[in-house]
Amino acid sequence: MLEAVKDIFRRRYLRKFASEVPTGIIPISQVRSAVTFIDVEDTSFDKCKVDVQAFYREHGIKGEIFFFDFRKIDSTERLITSITNTILKRDLSWCGKPSQEKINLMLGSDPDLFISLVRSRDFPIEFMAKCSRARFKIGRLQIPGDTFDLVVSEPEDKVLSEAEIFAGVKVYLGKIG
Repeated sequence: MLEAVKDIFRRRYLRKFASEVPTGIIPISQVRSAVTFIDVEDTSFDKCKVDVQAFYREHGIKGEIFFFDFRKIDSTERLITSITNTILKRDLSWCGKPSQEKINLMLGSDPDLFISLVRSRDFPIEFMAKCSRARFKIGRLQIPGDTFDLVVSEPEDKVLSEAEIFAGVKVYLGKIG
């Protein structure tokens, strides 16, 4: 019963916040700003962050990196990413919608490119992808409604790290031009 109620509210949030901007594949030369989502539970998240930042610099892209950190952090542990760009479990509503502050932060950068390296189809990444006004959206797993214009997935017999998936994203972006 609770899941059905959650689904009703999730659909309502998606209708209210979903972007109307048409999306499609655009050449990297037309990308001025970008946003990338990384899951800190991936063992390669730090290397991936460095790779993404280097890619942005190399192509003159103003980029923001957001982190999903849904781990249970006790009082003795410290957050390993910037609190500003990190979406924590406490930043989610009861049905999984990120806080308005985090949504506004992502939308404020007005990205041309949206990249999700998160290995999940959970509501928080679905919401952020669908409400982003980016003209080109790349994901690791397709989200219902064909949200992503390009999906860079892993072979069925192997689980790749975020850094390895991002290496594949760079190859495809290089081929697009």
